[in-house]
Amino acid sequence: MQTKRLGRTGLEITRIGFGAWAVGGGEYAFGWGSQDDHDSVAAIERAVAEGVNWIDTAPVYGLGRSEEVVGRALKQIGPARRPCVFTKCSLVWDDSSRQISHSLEPASIRREAEASLRRLGVDAIDLYQIHWPGPWGQPPANIEEGWRTLADLQREGKVRHLGVSNFSVEEMERIAAIAPIGSLQPPYSLLRRKIEADVLPYCEAHDIGVIVYSPMQAGLLSGKMTRERMESMPADDWRKGSREFMEPRLTANLEFVEALRRVGGRFGRTPGELAVAWTLRHPAVTAAIVGFRRTQQVSEILAAGDLKLSPADVDEIESAIPTT
Repeated sequence: MQTKRLGRTGLEITRIGFGAWAVGGGEYAFGWGSQDDHDSVAAIERAVAEGVNWIDTAPVYGLGRSEEVVGRALKQIGPARRPCVFTKCSLVWDDSSRQISHSLEPASIRREAEASLRRLGVDAIDLYQIHWPGPWGQPPANIEEGWRTLADLQREGKVRHLGVSNFSVEEMERIAAIAPIGSLQPPYSLLRRKIEADVLPYCEAHDIGVIVYSPMQAGLLSGKMTRERMESMPADDWRKGSREFMEPRLTANLEFVEALRRVGGRFGRTPGELAVAWTLRHPAVTAAIVGFRRTQQVSEILAAGDLKLSPADVDEIESAIPTT
């Protein structure tokens, strides 16, 4: 697979990485329904065997479960072929109530880092990221304090590189003088293009690597999502409450997928491959995170990392984006 340098970190990462959000399963606020851990481990092993050299996870995915599954996979893969492991901090939960909250207090971050190291079974985290700058819908109050703690963990050798997720330009500027930002992880897809206006230009100008998440809009643009599949999703799949999966957007989005299918059909590519390749075409984007839950999904999408869309293809795709 092709690789690209992740900003100032110097890491050469494959254009597609293994996203471990969905392997955290269900039964929590941001779950994806039931998931077999054996399937998850097998999917991670297959992705690494096919060349993927990094995995992105977070403690909150499955409330520890995703990191534990990744740790099991890393043990089976062995140190000689171990991919880089990226994880995050700032979202914490109460074990009894399973309620999720936000904290960038130094002591909380240190507890999270130690727990992640233990669950993953690694000596150091390759990329440690602040998951969210603050509680949802509220301005962040102490990102500077949190970022200083990450920088301390880096000096102590517990993490190798530092990044942020879901940060705005203003928020990145607030912490940039404390320690260099290695990477940003923002949402980006054909249906979610807000970061093109200021975030991507800022990252490109400041040598900040960008690893985008949900390039297929949580599977909606994969080409496999149908109205029937959507209706049969379990109650603990967070997508049931996502506006892109609800009317009136759902009908428009499924029609857009058929437009992607027509474009991709000319050269034997799926709508999902086109959706991922479209995000990778942007010069500021280093790589895309793609979630795999089973081995058969891996080969179906990895080829998108090498797919080059022509300007005519891009124009045709973008002209069909829903406006609702």
